[in-house]
Amino acid sequence: MKHKIFVEGIKCYAFHGCLDEEARIGGNYIVDVELITDFSLAALHDTLDDTIDYVQVNEIVVAEMAIRSKLIEQVGQRIVGRLQKELKGILALKVKITKINPPINGDVDSVAISIEV
Repeated sequence: MKHKIFVEGIKCYAFHGCLDEEARIGGNYIVDVELITDFSLAALHDTLDDTIDYVQVNEIVVAEMAIRSKLIEQVGQRIVGRLQKELKGILALKVKITKINPPINGDVDSVAISIEV
């Protein structure tokens, strides 16, 4: 059976970007994680060990967002890698990172990347 778990709206203040200003000042980011799994046993037995722990998902995202990168593409790939390595039962996943108010020449609310595996 396939089930989805969503951990959405993880808010982070981080220092990603190619500009020196971004490294000094930082900015706001939102990370959304979608996990495809089978939590049939968890639903049947009401046990956390039989599903993906949302706390661990949040901790991985926050830890990786705290490591500076020039590109959110790299941060997204690190998050995907750690989720796959550290959490059992993931059949597929999607990570979306949204950078709020990016410093680009234009009136843009946000930019985002998404990685699906």
